[in-house]
Amino acid sequence: MSSQVLLPALTSLIALVFAVLLADQWRIRRHAFQAIWAAGMLFYGIASGAEAVAATSGWNELLYRTWYLAGAVWTAGWLGLGTAFLLGRTRFGYTFALTLFLAGLFTFLTVRRSPETYPDAGSLPVLYFIIAGILALAVAVETYLADDRWPRMAALAVVGATILSVALMATTALPAPGYALDPATGVPVATLYPSSLRLLTPFLNITGGLSLALGALFSAYVFMPKRRVLAYSLDPGQKGDEFLFNLLSAPVAIVVNFVASLPGAARALVTGRINSRVPATILIAAGAFLASSGDVLSRFGITGFFTLGKLLAVVCLFLGFLVSIEVFAEFRVPFTGIILRRRQERVDRAPSSPARAGR
Repeated sequence: MSSQVLLPALTSLIALVFAVLLADQWRIRRHAFQAIWAAGMLFYGIASGAEAVAATSGWNELLYRTWYLAGAVWTAGWLGLGTAFLLGRTRFGYTFALTLFLAGLFTFLTVRRSPETYPDAGSLPVLYFIIAGILALAVAVETYLADDRWPRMAALAVVGATILSVALMATTALPAPGYALDPATGVPVATLYPSSLRLLTPFLNITGGLSLALGALFSAYVFMPKRRVLAYSLDPGQKGDEFLFNLLSAPVAIVVNFVASLPGAARALVTGRINSRVPATILIAAGAFLASSGDVLSRFGITGFFTLGKLLAVVCLFLGFLVSIEVFAEFRVPFTGIILRRRQERVDRAPSSPARAGR
């Protein structure tokens, strides 16, 4: 079996198994983030499965459309949305708002920089930027008010973009043969689609990819043994100028404190006394960055890493969730009561929730 078939087939199998396990966990524990991640991994598996089938029997229009919607448009956005719901009771909402704004800005600047690549874009980049800005502001305000309903604003963005992508796909006619491939690698490219649909990919991928990666690192920071070199507070009870200063300095403070805490976290890891969420979330962050790097390289015409990057990404994501006792406190035969193994956290002290983190 060639690597063109084997790599996406393995990716699809792992992602679909992962989706089933997450759906089973949601059935038992009813956490919204598990259901949303299950949807994201289902899309991941479908997209990779389309690539495996195409590598075996050749591309056709149905596979091309399925690959683009499930993989290029939906996967990252839904995985990032799951992170928003997981961290909905924290100040991570500010980070999610920033990713929304950056996604809108990138969409706008991409067309401004290469208008010939999006000849039919018209005013869409401006419209997408305005919508992203409004949603980002709404999420930031909800976070400031300590309202844990801000993930619903995030869901409005992701679900709205998903519905829009379905409508645009349904009204798009593709010229024969109904698909487009990179002539050097055979990886599918999105050049046949209209700008209205193509511009949804950076909107969802930047928001979702950054949220998944940064949310994982944020969780690692929350649960690792910390050394606070730089102090900051995001308590909304501060004076306006103090809050604004802390809001702008918080990213620098978190990065510095994260790096300063790594030696202590490494010692805790070696002695087996670290919270399972720390190595788990670092693996998840690595998976998110690997997946995003493949997408970014593909946008610049470098598609050789695409299928391998997707496989490495889903392996890291799967391992990260398996390591985390937060998601898999017990292993059972899916959708049955047969428990294969229960796990217990070994740390001496571990916060049960990051609910007050970042304040």
